[in-house]
Amino acid sequence: MSTRSRAVLLTAVAAAAALTLSACGKGGISGGGGDTNFVTGNNGIDTVPAGKRAAAPDLSGKTIDGKSLDVADYKGQVVVVNVWGSWCGPCREEAQYFAKVSQQYEGKGVQFVGINTRDTSTIPAVAFEKEHGVEFPSLYDPTGKLMLRFKKGTLNPQLVPSTLVIDRHGKVASRALEALDDTTLLKMLKPVLAEK
Repeated sequence: MSTRSRAVLLTAVAAAAALTLSACGKGGISGGGGDTNFVTGNNGIDTVPAGKRAAAPDLSGKTIDGKSLDVADYKGQVVVVNVWGSWCGPCREEAQYFAKVSQQYEGKGVQFVGINTRDTSTIPAVAFEKEHGVEFPSLYDPTGKLMLRFKKGTLNPQLVPSTLVIDRHGKVASRALEALDDTTLLKMLKPVLAEK
């Protein structure tokens, strides 16, 4: 192998490693720049006061089991959106908590929706949900296009995993850029659910 070929290979390996590390891991508590009107909270949860929230973008498409889903159909309910991938270690850690809390709040004005991203087929995604007891629907977004629909400077899912809570009016109320346990998930959900 020539020196140039080795250099290209090493550069490609380094770039792939950097992408892997940034794509799946523990997020921070940064809130973005400029006048974003959101407050960085404890445990890496960012929140926006009710009167200053931005509308969630169109989150619709096919689910991992081939059905059609439009998150806008859940307006009037609090929606918890979890961005995940079957390849993501922290996603595997948090899946049990999302399954548990979604079952606890079933029929109580809360809808959970997943966004499966960067899986090249739905087969590992379906297996992931079955293995972890996840019963709520997940949109299939292999290229991350749904994540890109969020406006810059708003609460947007920048990492995998990310979790968003959308209020009853279809506006993004809070975000976490890390894997969550049930306690932290409930800290995000309960204040929005308590809003009139």
